[in-house]
Amino acid sequence: MNVAEAPPGEPKLATDESLPRRERKLGAGLRLNIRGRSIKLRGLRRSPTGIFLALAVLGPGLITGSAGNDAGGIATYSQAGAKFGYDLLWVMVVITVSLMVVQEMCARLGAATGRGVLDLIRERFGAGWVVFAELVVLLANGSLIVTEFAAIGAAAELFGVSRLILVPVAAAVVWYLVVGGTYAWVEKVFIVMTLVFFAYPLAAILARPNWGAVAHGLLVPTVHADPDFLLLFVALAGATVTPYQQLFQQAAVVERGVARQHYGTAERVDTFFGMIFSNVIGAFVIIAAAATLHQAGKTDITTAAEAASALAPVAGPYAQALFAIGLLGAALLAAAVLPLATAYSTSEAFGFRKGVDLDFRRAPVFLNVFTVLIVLGAGLSLIPGLPIIQLLVLIQVLNGILLPIILLFLLLLANDRRLTGHLRNRWLSNTLGWGTFGLVTGAVVLLLGSQFLGLFGIGSA
Repeated sequence: MNVAEAPPGEPKLATDESLPRRERKLGAGLRLNIRGRSIKLRGLRRSPTGIFLALAVLGPGLITGSAGNDAGGIATYSQAGAKFGYDLLWVMVVITVSLMVVQEMCARLGAATGRGVLDLIRERFGAGWVVFAELVVLLANGSLIVTEFAAIGAAAELFGVSRLILVPVAAAVVWYLVVGGTYAWVEKVFIVMTLVFFAYPLAAILARPNWGAVAHGLLVPTVHADPDFLLLFVALAGATVTPYQQLFQQAAVVERGVARQHYGTAERVDTFFGMIFSNVIGAFVIIAAAATLHQAGKTDITTAAEAASALAPVAGPYAQALFAIGLLGAALLAAAVLPLATAYSTSEAFGFRKGVDLDFRRAPVFLNVFTVLIVLGAGLSLIPGLPIIQLLVLIQVLNGILLPIILLFLLLLANDRRLTGHLRNRWLSNTLGWGTFGLVTGAVVLLLGSQFLGLFGIGSA
């Protein structure tokens, strides 16, 4: 008999005779359960440890950080390096700390509540405030989506291809990538897209910058009494700590299924690595532009071709092609993440079902919003005569102006014990978070004040 007798009501116990006579062979690869998530690693015979275990769970943080280096970010960093050399590098150090704190707060909120930012705003503050927050998101993200597809068009022209061909093709590819794939597949494609950013550190090193001046720019804050300096300060904040990054990372953590009790070191490593990687790349873009464009006296960038010349030290006559590849990769990544983050936020704001793994029947609002944003963004980007570089930088300024609104909601939510429980903000997160809010808000007030006084000829040169 293969099953041992058991008392009535108790489960029957298997005996040795019921076990397989031969040892089962497992397929190549390992399936690990890492903090509540099932991950299959092919080609491995034993579990990874240390840093390799951390690399196995990289995802939302790396994608979010890399998406922050979108076309607008690259344009803003290039303009900052061309205009002020290395003098804005210290801002990148400050903003990196702020970005790490803010994004970790979002990841923690997602794990603690299982819901996105707009969903929590609706529950905590009511319908009126969530409508206001959604309008802010649509204004910030909608304008960015247009600029990403405009940058794809600019990259096409650097390749000698008509934007009328590449932009629609790119829109179709991005749409199919999200609508036709699962979250795990989409995440892998997004991570591969981050490889294009390695061109900039190489370009910065081969440009032979003055490393003493680079160190001074990183460690010693320098402020210029120039309206453009304040404008670029706010643009750097908007390009680095962008509202859609907060929305996407929290939604991605929820989509990945990170539970409250499993949130810990792996999720923080993912977030911190992604944010540091993002801003190191941004700093190298500034260094490359400073060592080439600024040194040559080219302080205002107006076209993608001019921005491409910052890569001349590494690519020579192929600088335009290399810049086009980097610009195209950055814009494609953001062109997928931005409408996706906006679709998440819209669905959260009004309580609709959402998720990359769902189809049009189960999540019609989510996927229709994503589709409409792709179509409108691609269509509007084809308007003839758009000043691409200036538009990219000004949209980052707009993001910087809108950033304090989203930050205020995040800080209030992360300190709500009823929502977050033991994952609520601690004193360090609060100190750095509120400090970021104060710094960005102060810069925005000064910028808007100077622009307002400039209308009356006060303070203008």
